Amino acid sequence: MNLYNILSALNFKIEKKLDNALGRAGILSTPHGDILTPAFVAVGTKATVKGLTPENLKALPLQVVLGNTYHLYLQPGDELVKQAGGIGKFMGWNGPTMTDSGGFQVFSLGVAYGKQISKVTKITDPSLIIPERSSVEDGLAPLVKIGADGVSFRSHLDGSLHYFTPEKSIEIQHNLGADMIFAFDECTSPTENTRYQEDALTRTHNWAKRCLDRHKELEAEKLQPHPNPLLKGEGRTPQALFGIVQGGRDENLRKKSAEYIGSLDFDGFGIGGSFAKEDMETAVKWVNEILPEEKPRHLLGIGEPEDLFMGVENGVDLFDCVAPTRNARSGASLYTKNGRMNLMNSEYRNDFSPIEIDCECYACKNFTRAYISHLFHAKEMLGGELASIHNLYFISNLVAKMREHIIDGTFFEFKENFLKEYNK
Repeated sequence: MNLYNILSALNFKIEKKLDNALGRAGILSTPHGDILTPAFVAVGTKATVKGLTPENLKALPLQVVLGNTYHLYLQPGDELVKQAGGIGKFMGWNGPTMTDSGGFQVFSLGVAYGKQISKVTKITDPSLIIPERSSVEDGLAPLVKIGADGVSFRSHLDGSLHYFTPEKSIEIQHNLGADMIFAFDECTSPTENTRYQEDALTRTHNWAKRCLDRHKELEAEKLQPHPNPLLKGEGRTPQALFGIVQGGRDENLRKKSAEYIGSLDFDGFGIGGSFAKEDMETAVKWVNEILPEEKPRHLLGIGEPEDLFMGVENGVDLFDCVAPTRNARSGASLYTKNGRMNLMNSEYRNDFSPIEIDCECYACKNFTRAYISHLFHAKEMLGGELASIHNLYFISNLVAKMREHIIDGTFFEFKENFLKEYNK
């Protein structure tokens, strides 16, 4: 019998499916609790959701926190996190956790470094497409260099050189100890040409198999007796590995990737890479029509309300994105059911209503727009904290409501009514 199967870290049960669509409501069981899906995942890049305590997070409709492998490897180091008992214990969060693979840094420290290129963009001008390259290394920014075996990084902290192979990424993530981890991949720019996307996809597929092989080895080791009987349970919690589908904007490459990654023995799947805003929906649908239905799917780095509806309708179970907290910290982009609110605007200086009248978050129940606006103008840290609480509540509660409406059979009515008000 396969030792890896004995140690299976996840159980996914689909409770209700949408009619004439791929969406579904489910329960994803992990060693640290159940996740009612679809669900929004808070991003805690460095083992912290910026400005918020675990108590703040527990008061929200949040179920999962995701850390960043690259950043935690550099600081404080994955070995230290392992000694602390894993990322959840280290940060004081007792719920389910995830870590990405470091693959996104191939993009953010590579072709996107120092440039105005996002993983989601509008491609309306053919001049934005990067011309053909003579090799995979040409044209990359200096902080990252990609080869067939892995990726070398220059630390953004001190310039020191580091090398990630697929196996290294998995070993780091096992030290970090999250319930769900991701295979190492190459996240490409939406502006890349087809030739480069093909080369990158070949690397991602080769790396996925190597990640899976190393993960199975490390999971099997957890069944062996611990050399120190007093620590027999330490580091023995099973972890689930998600394979990542890439392929950029190309339909053939996306489907090819979904077929290959879906054929491997992963516990779940991530939909990664870059998208043009105008065709993200079709790309997600291409992928989820192929991936095994009985396993969970995570859409990486997507968190705007309209995109969440799109993802849920097309079979996505989990989302993560830094946008809710990043937008909140500026005070210029708070989510409400009537669209975005900029608390830096003068109209809110004397407005003694909450950010959103019927919102149940701590910020709205206890403070006014005028007060939070004052905090931002005075450059007080509490402003960013309260705005982050509100934005995370809004987004996580929105996805939780989508789940409720899937079960009730009213998802499409809810989507239409919400987006009509939000986009006024």
